[in-house]
Amino acid sequence: MMTDKEIISLMQEEAYKPMSYKELEKHFGIESANEFKDFIKLLNQLEESGHIVRGGNDRYGVPERMNLVRGKLQAHAKGFGFLIPDDRDHPDVYINAHDLNTAMNGDIVFVKVTARSQGGGRLEGEVVRVITRANTQIVGVFQSQETFGFVIADDKRVSRDIFIPQHAFMGAVTGQKVVVKIVNYPEGRSAAEGEVIEILGHKDDPGVDILAIVRKHQLPEAFQEDVLAEADAAPDSITEEEIIGQGRRDLRSKRIVTIDGEDAKDLDDAVNVELLENGNLRLGVHIADVSYYVRESTALDIEAYNRGCSVYLTDRVIPMLPHRLSNGICSLNPRVDRLTMSCEMEFDEDLKLVNHEIFTSVIKTSERMTYTNVRKLLKGEAEPEIVEKYAYLMEDFKRMEELAARLRSRRMKRGAIDFDFEESKIIVDSEGKPTDIVKRERSVAEMMIEEFMLAANETVAEHFSWMKVPFLYRVHEDPDAEKLMNFMEFVTNFGYSVKGKGNSVHPRALQALLEEIKGTPEETVLSKIMLRSMKQARYDAQSLGHFGLAAEFYSHFTSPIRRYPDLIIHRVIREVLESGGTLSDKRHEYLSSRMSDIAQQSSERERVAVDAERETEALKKAQYMLDKVGEEFEGIISSVTGFGMFVELDNTVEGLIRLSDLTDDYYNFHERQFALIGERTSKIYRIGDEIKIRVARVNMDEHTIDFELLDMKPRKEGGFSRGGKPPFKGAAGFKGFRGGSDKGKPEKGKGGFAAKGKGGYAKAQGSGAAGGERSKERAGVGGTAEGKERAERVGQGRGGAGGTGRAAGGAARRIEAAARVEGGAGQGRGEGSGRAEGGAGRAEGAAGQGKSRRGKSGSTPWSEKRGKGGTGRSKAGSPKLSEGGSLSARLESVGAGRTESGAARSESKRGRGGIALGSEAQAGGGSSAAPRSTGGSDWASGVNALAKGGRRRSDDGDDSKKRRR
Repeated sequence: MMTDKEIISLMQEEAYKPMSYKELEKHFGIESANEFKDFIKLLNQLEESGHIVRGGNDRYGVPERMNLVRGKLQAHAKGFGFLIPDDRDHPDVYINAHDLNTAMNGDIVFVKVTARSQGGGRLEGEVVRVITRANTQIVGVFQSQETFGFVIADDKRVSRDIFIPQHAFMGAVTGQKVVVKIVNYPEGRSAAEGEVIEILGHKDDPGVDILAIVRKHQLPEAFQEDVLAEADAAPDSITEEEIIGQGRRDLRSKRIVTIDGEDAKDLDDAVNVELLENGNLRLGVHIADVSYYVRESTALDIEAYNRGCSVYLTDRVIPMLPHRLSNGICSLNPRVDRLTMSCEMEFDEDLKLVNHEIFTSVIKTSERMTYTNVRKLLKGEAEPEIVEKYAYLMEDFKRMEELAARLRSRRMKRGAIDFDFEESKIIVDSEGKPTDIVKRERSVAEMMIEEFMLAANETVAEHFSWMKVPFLYRVHEDPDAEKLMNFMEFVTNFGYSVKGKGNSVHPRALQALLEEIKGTPEETVLSKIMLRSMKQARYDAQSLGHFGLAAEFYSHFTSPIRRYPDLIIHRVIREVLESGGTLSDKRHEYLSSRMSDIAQQSSERERVAVDAERETEALKKAQYMLDKVGEEFEGIISSVTGFGMFVELDNTVEGLIRLSDLTDDYYNFHERQFALIGERTSKIYRIGDEIKIRVARVNMDEHTIDFELLDMKPRKEGGFSRGGKPPFKGAAGFKGFRGGSDKGKPEKGKGGFAAKGKGGYAKAQGSGAAGGERSKERAGVGGTAEGKERAERVGQGRGGAGGTGRAAGGAARRIEAAARVEGGAGQGRGEGSGRAEGGAGRAEGAAGQGKSRRGKSGSTPWSEKRGKGGTGRSKAGSPKLSEGGSLSARLESVGAGRTESGAARSESKRGRGGIALGSEAQAGGGSSAAPRSTGGSDWASGVNALAKGGRRRSDDGDDSKKRRR
């Protein structure tokens, strides 16, 4: 029978030329009608999945041979996006907002590469086909306009509101959180159209916030009836016949304990340490044998595959398996028989692993221990009744402590990186309102279990890697050389150095740095930036090693109740053990064909879970700080960007001090030093500095917190005077900048300094362009903070630097879908590209720009380069402004467009962007996010530079590389 691999392999051959289905039929020698029918069906399936492409002449080929790249679209809140190719060796492809066609964030698409940089490293393309839709429903706030409505999506990467016709309201009223099903996807200037399918409640009602996050990430809550029926069929207890019949090793006589948090209910790992007669230590790690109850291809198995993992939100858990299993027969509850998969490891006096065994077993745990009690017992802080109760286990705990310390020491010596981040736990009341934020303690008890689980994971991975059976591994590849070099250069600002060059740096050198900075003010910050320079850990069918752990072999074996990859490898282990250490060729081939798919699915579901958990944490932290507005705290600068600096408080809450709120001076952002430096005072704010702040604002729509420095004086009305010169008062009323006279104040929603207080001076800098690395990877060694774009805060809405996005126009604005900000902050109507009437400089998103001036024939006098989508065309070439000489000369006289990173002032290369009005061109240093408009001298920035009488601040900061790697 014909297989998909045969077809794809043929089309990948160098000599292959695109063939029609008849030519393929002849090539493969298909004769019978049934074979032909199956062959056509297979061709259609491969085409629909995007593995092959049918050209305009009905001839088939693989995408890479037809100038197409297949991958996932990662959209940005400003409208543009990036293609993350399936081929990991292929660079990401930037896609302008106009070239997304109907694609939305997360869609699997084909992209045609349309432009390359001179070195070939920067690619630009357009979506030519959507293969799989990721967004079938959207969660957001409903707004009724009587005869029609709109849903403003919670996910800011959905950059245009969803139009809802009146007949599809389903009773929704303004202010309610709703789930809408997308009926028509956005195309051209037309917004997406949807229908309300669920009303979650008013956005301010208790519990609706978390429920909205659950729906937004499409996390499944309830289990289907067939899944619950299978779970209910599981036994409540284990019989002796089961134990004997399966040939399990009986470990019920051993002193085995579970050690978990106080609130844990799904206990899936237990441990014991024994001193052997030969003086060696035997470590036993016993994991719940979930695979015995969740069999392949059952409803339970399919549901677990789809969910991928359990999701732990602040006030609830969305489990991978029904509670009947996870908290019942699979949970290693104390003093009851439980089926397990065991890994026993024997270490000699030099801590060399001299023997190990992996086998099925049955255990009966002696106690259900908590981290708190174990810590107190080992530290001598336990209450007398606790000491008495667990006296018979004290010798075991001391052995565990000693063995764990030696395992950790060995791991550190080989070069493992130990990120010791402070994590927080948010305490909520019965209505979900946060009442406190406390730090999670990483005590000796947590570290003991961590080391034992790491040892078992490595042992299992190495064992089955050498057996050459299909398996799943947890891999963490070497860091990107460029990111690592940037980090190595950055740490020199603090007086530290890292030995090595680029990706030849050994993890031992990075761990040495972590040990050197331990206890210093910059420890947390440098640790986070180091983590961000690394790649994200993921699952793979190949053992590629784990850089962060300095481990050649690593897998996830220890949590099958809450992680699907662990469940899968348990199933493989059982099958290998039951078949005498081998697999049949047929079974081997089947499992091999499935592992890559399972690895990808598990990695994707893990990312969804992490995103949902982070968003919930940000929401609850914002709620907690809501009644703290006006209160003062001490914090540490955790990140510095071109639009301000993030400050982390002792309780792990993080907030932004906007550049516009630093009123004592004008500050320039120095990218390489991660510092803001005052032009007049030379005052420096950099990562790691301790400062005192006041909580200024909390935005519950964005889940963000704004701080302000204490003792900041407001700027004088009319601007900041430099060198005794009178302030410049042009540019649409710069005098109204700091809340003085309304005279000359820009109109609401048009991006001026005073637009809803959402941008101020920082907005004029194009500060919506990025940088802020707000997302925090707290998952240990396994990941990096991806998507720096998520951290962008200034502008608060989709308008970013150039306007409040939704402020103006109400229904009229929404009807004109093209007036939505599509491609970047401050683009306003038509993205500053002349798509609005007349095509000339209508840039209502430009900060403080005032009225645009038009040349004859709709030409824009200040345009020195025009392209196909530019700001109008004129036969006259580059006319000068009537007063004060050419704009470029005037800008040059005040230093506009210069950046502190030394990047030369450049102009738009492509016509679509025309003169960039605070759009993708905001990053002055030539951000890779904006290949179309590298933007040193855009009109908005130019006018602002004139208005301020000095050069504009560099904003290419953290986000100078916008591609997700």
